[in-house]
Amino acid sequence: MSSLLRHALAFIACAVLFPVPAFAQDGTMYPMEAPDEPNAIPLGTGGVENQTASESWFRQWGDPMARNITEATLTPFLPDPDKATGAAVIVAPGGGFMWLSMGNEGWEVAEALNEHGVAAFVLKYRLQPTADSLEDFEGQMNRRFDEASNEGEAERPQRPRWDLSNQLEDAEAAYRVVVDRADEWNVDTDRIGMMGFSAGAGLTMHTALNSDVADLAFIAPIYGGMGEMDVPDDAPPMFAAIASDDFLFGGEFGVVESWYEAGVPVEFHLYQNGGHGFGLGNPDRTSNEWFDAFMHWVEVNGWLSAES
Repeated sequence: MSSLLRHALAFIACAVLFPVPAFAQDGTMYPMEAPDEPNAIPLGTGGVENQTASESWFRQWGDPMARNITEATLTPFLPDPDKATGAAVIVAPGGGFMWLSMGNEGWEVAEALNEHGVAAFVLKYRLQPTADSLEDFEGQMNRRFDEASNEGEAERPQRPRWDLSNQLEDAEAAYRVVVDRADEWNVDTDRIGMMGFSAGAGLTMHTALNSDVADLAFIAPIYGGMGEMDVPDDAPPMFAAIASDDFLFGGEFGVVESWYEAGVPVEFHLYQNGGHGFGLGNPDRTSNEWFDAFMHWVEVNGWLSAES
């Protein structure tokens, strides 16, 4: 079973087990108008090959989601000037590179960072093409679920192996925008980090390890792939969090060991429960504590002050 399909299956399973409070609790995909994004900055990184469908939005488990994204954008969320610390985080939502969980793993996280004086920038990056209509998209996903259910016990999930050149280009363009407008946004360019969720966590690590443009001060992959990887000794410090009942964990600690063996600072939180896709947290799950732990880590390492 592909890692992309695993992500989709886990996303649905998590929604069934741990639904977020919202008006729609049955997992149905409801079409929605694209929200106004007056502050979204086009990144000008090009389109998506063989993409014929237009960008569209739907809501599932109360969360607004975007798919068929062909034009990457970056939306700034700036803290109250009286709270601003100069630190900044580029936030990459997840969705298996087929859709983006813009609320749960984007805007809400950005607002939480703002409360701590951190400027946040939500990256809406380009995705793989999916069916044009929402009905056909649901059918497309259901067929994949049916196929997966007939495959028997699956192998341990592996890190995505498909081409991430579009997404890396989007992340690098986002980083350039933050640097270019750092004075305007009161951002210290030595204290720019990146945080991603699930597929966004994979993009975060891919950017940290492969970009010649993005000089990240720190990264925070949240419920991302746990497989080992080659980590250079100049990789950024990493904060990682995942729940033990997440399909991407599987008892594996490879990514943490890779950072440790490279001699790069790493903090890892394995939570008893939370499933996959918990965002800022699900009710009565131990994973609810991860964001406070992350902010403590950022503060202890000095990234909330100019003296870091």
